[in-house]
Amino acid sequence: MVDRLQALLNHFSVSARTFQLGPLCGINSLSGEEPYGQLHLIKAGSVEVWHRQTLAFDIQEPSLLFYPRPMAHRFVTDSERGAEFVCAHIAFEGGAAAPLANALPSAVCIPLAELPDSLPVLNLLFAEAEACNCGRQAVLNRLFEVVLIQLVRHMMEEGSTQVGLLAGLSHPQLRRAIVAMHESPEKNWRVEDLAATAGMSRSVFSNTFHHTVGEPPASYLQRWRIGLVQKWLRQGQPIRLIAEEAGYGSESSLSRAFKAQSGMSPRAWLKAELT
Repeated sequence: MVDRLQALLNHFSVSARTFQLGPLCGINSLSGEEPYGQLHLIKAGSVEVWHRQTLAFDIQEPSLLFYPRPMAHRFVTDSERGAEFVCAHIAFEGGAAAPLANALPSAVCIPLAELPDSLPVLNLLFAEAEACNCGRQAVLNRLFEVVLIQLVRHMMEEGSTQVGLLAGLSHPQLRRAIVAMHESPEKNWRVEDLAATAGMSRSVFSNTFHHTVGEPPASYLQRWRIGLVQKWLRQGQPIRLIAEEAGYGSESSLSRAFKAQSGMSPRAWLKAELT
């Protein structure tokens, strides 16, 4: 089986920064104004999770709560007993353009009992959170990253999303074409080539891809390429080399595709990013 996550994580890595270890009592809020999401592990206790004036989740058992993108949320727990939390900020490389972050639901809540493959890592994470060993923060950050990757793997295997990138990566044939685009964006991919990679006819592949991923293959490939271009621009790579690495024959071809996708030229976009 092809590795559905390797190329994604190679190009758009994920990082965690632990910020909460221990009980939260009463009402605690996160504004959603900072440019990252959160991964909360509720080890014990009852928690009401509110999105504005809506009760989103009523957690009564150890659970994982994940916000891949910035989103305001509020916890309500017993004012005296509280609930045991271990929490981390989650940042996807590429920010708003990160494909994996955009492919996930706005909020995910799963009881820990439904993540049996993650229990060894979770137990190690909880033990590390309770100890006062040197390097604890760094260890916890890495463990949170492992938990997140295992969560995404779980969601793909369970078919948790019906439409979008994860749904495509869950499909036994489409995944081959998507991974091929991720691994080799510089190739001159035709729909016929992608269909052959998936082991499907051109028409069946096109229809199935559009229905499952939510857009045509060519549109997805362009978004993937432009996301890479934006990453490389931030890193200071010259446009001439970026055009070649992203599969565009020239700087002018890249500029046309970039403007069609983002509404501005690469140089104008980068200038706006840096101001």
